[in-house]
Amino acid sequence: MISSPQWRAGTKDWDRGSLIKDGRLYGRGGADDGYAAFASLTAIKALKLQGVPCARYVIIIEACEESGSGDLPYYIDALKERIGTPSLVICLDSGCGNYQQLWITSSLRGLATGTLTVSTLTEGVHSGAASGIVPSTFRILRQLLSRLEDEKTGAVLPRELYVEIPGERLRQVATTAQVLGTTVYSGYPFQEGTTPVTPEVREALLNRTWRPQLEITGAAGLPPLDKSGNVLRPVTAAKISLRLPPTADAQAATALLKQLFEKDPPYGARVAFAAEQCASGWNAPALEPWLEESLKRASLEFFGAEACYMGEGGTIPFMAMLGEKFPRAQFMITGVLGPRSNAHGPNEFLDLATGMRLTCCVARVLVDHFTAKC
Repeated sequence: MISSPQWRAGTKDWDRGSLIKDGRLYGRGGADDGYAAFASLTAIKALKLQGVPCARYVIIIEACEESGSGDLPYYIDALKERIGTPSLVICLDSGCGNYQQLWITSSLRGLATGTLTVSTLTEGVHSGAASGIVPSTFRILRQLLSRLEDEKTGAVLPRELYVEIPGERLRQVATTAQVLGTTVYSGYPFQEGTTPVTPEVREALLNRTWRPQLEITGAAGLPPLDKSGNVLRPVTAAKISLRLPPTADAQAATALLKQLFEKDPPYGARVAFAAEQCASGWNAPALEPWLEESLKRASLEFFGAEACYMGEGGTIPFMAMLGEKFPRAQFMITGVLGPRSNAHGPNEFLDLATGMRLTCCVARVLVDHFTAKC
């Protein structure tokens, strides 16, 4: 029997701008994923305090995941003798569909980013004199983006960026759609009257997990409104952020973007795509029976509902690397980023009860792993 720790937290102000209110710890980085190291250590300590055996474990704490985990592969290789060949990898940097059950991440999307720059002039000129003669860099940028995305539907156009979705993932999406219903999109802070891309819950889930999606996350060459004038601007640039299906080749996708944007530029404009971050996604290996049963049992014991499986739209760069380094390992990827937890935002929060229950689930899986493997 694994005992749940007693967690008492009243509403109070914390140093450095964090706040506990209504059972949630507010503060950027708390859920994504400052809690993870503490949860991992607490799960192990709980087992030791109760004299419950578990296998040898290695804890790796890194602090550059949001920058792509560029340093981590070096240390994984440098410490490979000490790490050995793990049979189970646990990562607590993911999300959850609700706060009522354990959510296991079955896949993560990849990512290709870069800056797309369009230039037609060596300097700005009077818009009244030049418009209609000098092509607008903003209009050319729109044309180039239309090569990648259908602006009416949001669908990414090149078929090379799509993959075949595994049957098991389609079945899991159907189950998740039934569990979550319209909360898949109703939890976002839409402006009144704004609708989601699709009201079909299953399609919405597939869009955010197994289909490529484009977002423009930044722009340059556009002055603030209060500083804009009657100038035909010489340059417009946009930051391209393309989420990729879990099994897509991120390097091939990046090369495709460069070719797609730079080939045959409208009006012979100077067009350049400077690739930046490139990270492959991850698709979890099939669960061994012991782990599937352990996850189900843990969720029932500590949440009162069965575990659910869901792909995540975000990218955890080191997961693909760990999957390649340890191809025979099983994976338990989970997390506490649920509805409205708003990762990276100033109102990001950690639901404390969920964090506690998830920690207990990790301890349960460690016990079951020991029974199955040792």
